[in-house]
Amino acid sequence: MTTLAKQHVCVLMGGWANEREVSLMSGNGVADALEERGHRVTRLDMGRDVAARIAEASPDVVFNALHGVPGEDGTVQGMLDLMGIPYTHSGLATSVIAIDKELTKQALVPHGVPMPGGRVVKSADLHDSDPLPRPYVLKPVNEGSSVGVAIVTDDGRYPDPIPSDAEGPWQQFETLLAEPFIRGRELTTAVIDGPDGPRALAVTELKPKAGFYDFAAKYTDGMTEHVCPAQLPDEITALCLQYATQAHRLLGCRGTSRTDFRWDDEQGEDGLFVLETNTQPGMTPLSLVPEQALLCGMSYADLVEAIVAEALRFHSARDGEGRRDG
Repeated sequence: MTTLAKQHVCVLMGGWANEREVSLMSGNGVADALEERGHRVTRLDMGRDVAARIAEASPDVVFNALHGVPGEDGTVQGMLDLMGIPYTHSGLATSVIAIDKELTKQALVPHGVPMPGGRVVKSADLHDSDPLPRPYVLKPVNEGSSVGVAIVTDDGRYPDPIPSDAEGPWQQFETLLAEPFIRGRELTTAVIDGPDGPRALAVTELKPKAGFYDFAAKYTDGMTEHVCPAQLPDEITALCLQYATQAHRLLGCRGTSRTDFRWDDEQGEDGLFVLETNTQPGMTPLSLVPEQALLCGMSYADLVEAIVAEALRFHSARDGEGRRDG
C-alpha cells in the first residue's frame, strides 16, 4: 500500500442535515485515524461560514465527512471547486445525480443496471389514492440513510387511502418516490478507488432485528446483524460486485461509494435490484465500508488514507489537464 505523505487535512463534518449526528461520528473517527498517522488535522463542524473557515485553515485537502444536504448534493463540492481545494469523494455533477434517486435510475438503467420501477408522486395525492398496488415503498427523492422511508402494506398501519394525519414522510416532504416493494434480503457492496481504478470489496447482508433497515437500524448498536461476507450463491455475489462497480463508474464516483440492493431470493438473478448508490458512505464504528475494507485486509486508518490519497491524485491529474488545455 502506498504511503501517504503527511498532509494538513480539514475534516468537514456535522452541518444541519438530518444525518448531522452520524456525520459527526464519521468525521471524528476519520480525524482520529489521521492524527494517529501523524497528519495535521483541522476538525470543522460546518456552519454558514464554512468557506471562510476553510480558507482560514488553508488545508492541503478537505475530507468531506458530511452526509445529506448540502454536503452530499453537490453544494459543498461546487464551493470547494471554486476555492481550488482538493476534496475527498465524488465531485459536483456526480453528487447532484447520485443523491436524486430518479436521476440515478436515468443514469444506470439504460446501461443494464436493474433498479425498481415506480414514479415520483405528490405527497398530497397519497391521501386520495395509492400510487401503486400494495405493497409499495415511499421514500424521499434526495435523502440518504433510509431517512423518511415508509413501507405501505395491506395489513400494515396505513388505511387505503393514507390519512393526512397519519405519521409518515408525506408530512415532511412535498414529493416522494413510490416504488414496488421487493421482498427478500438487504445487501450492500462497497467500492474503493485506487491507482488501478475502482475495486468492489465484498457483499454484506443486513439483517435488522426488527422491522426494516431504516435510520435507527443503521446507526443503533445491536439493532442489525451484519453478515460479511454474505452467504449467497456465487452468481449473486458476482452480480453485486459487478453492478456496484458499474454504478461507481457510470455515475463518476470517486474515492469510495456503496451500492445498496434488495434481492428476492425466490427469483434468482432476476430478483436482484439496485436501490441506490451512496457517494459518501458512513465512516462510523457501525459503518459498512470500513467493515468490508477490513475483510479485505485494509485497516480503518489505511482506508482513510487511501481516500485522501485518491483525492490528491485526482486533483493533481485535473490540474495537469488544465495546464495542458490552457
